[in-house]
Amino acid sequence: MESIIELIGERLPSMSKGHKAIAKYIIESYDKAAYMTAARLGEETGVSESTVVRFTTELGFDGYPHFQSVLKEELKSKLTSVQRLEYTERFDDDASAVRDIMKSDMDNLKETIAGLDDNEMERAVDAILGARKIYIMGLRSSAPLSAFMHFYMTLLFDDVVHIHSNSTNEVFEQIMPISSGDVMIGISFPRYSQRTVNSMEYAKKKGATVLAITDKDNTAMTEYADIKLFAKSSMASFVDSLSAPLSLINALLVTLGMRRRDHIKNSFESLEILWSQYQVYNGGKDQADRSNTEVNNNE
Repeated sequence: MESIIELIGERLPSMSKGHKAIAKYIIESYDKAAYMTAARLGEETGVSESTVVRFTTELGFDGYPHFQSVLKEELKSKLTSVQRLEYTERFDDDASAVRDIMKSDMDNLKETIAGLDDNEMERAVDAILGARKIYIMGLRSSAPLSAFMHFYMTLLFDDVVHIHSNSTNEVFEQIMPISSGDVMIGISFPRYSQRTVNSMEYAKKKGATVLAITDKDNTAMTEYADIKLFAKSSMASFVDSLSAPLSLINALLVTLGMRRRDHIKNSFESLEILWSQYQVYNGGKDQADRSNTEVNNNE
């Protein structure tokens, strides 16, 4: 699929003088242009706001907001960490940064809920419930998501593998036994982890069902996926926004728990006794004494 920058580059020779000025600025400073209003972009390039709007419509977009939205999406997978850091310069002060980031997270959650595919979620639940073995993989900034998911999945299922490593060889050693009847859950958001994509490709070739948890369709993360769950993760700074992805995973875990109610109830009853006996949580001495009494009575 052709990118906006490629499209602009192709059209550049035949553009008018004003449109060429806009095009060259976007090509050279696309990371800044994506977050400018049409009026501001006009000021930077010496043209009117209406000229900027006509520029985007002649490229085939519905208007400047549509053009800006698509450009922002492309940027998520292209901006370097340094460019993301420079993006925080738009904040006036600490208070505005806090509110803007939290508002962005709220918007991500709203868009994720609005775009949730109930049928695809049900397919994901059925596939996981029917799996012989479950593999979960999320690297780099997605590592906390995979760790969170693995923690709760081990309470629901007996055979769950958390793939995590800093070594390429170790990753493939962990996933090597995967086969038909297993489920591979790959989690990644822009910029997508190539090792996660490669592991999903390997799992697909081995006959496993591949579930992708990512931001959108038609990307490297969905190329080998049988089931796709999407969560919005728009870029607001050099820190990846994981609020919506975490909420989606939470919803998936709760849905699985509802279908495995008896199993998880028995697991929690046994675990609560052990947690109390060994004071895993701060529940006080009385609670620990009661737990020890229960264990002795059971013996």
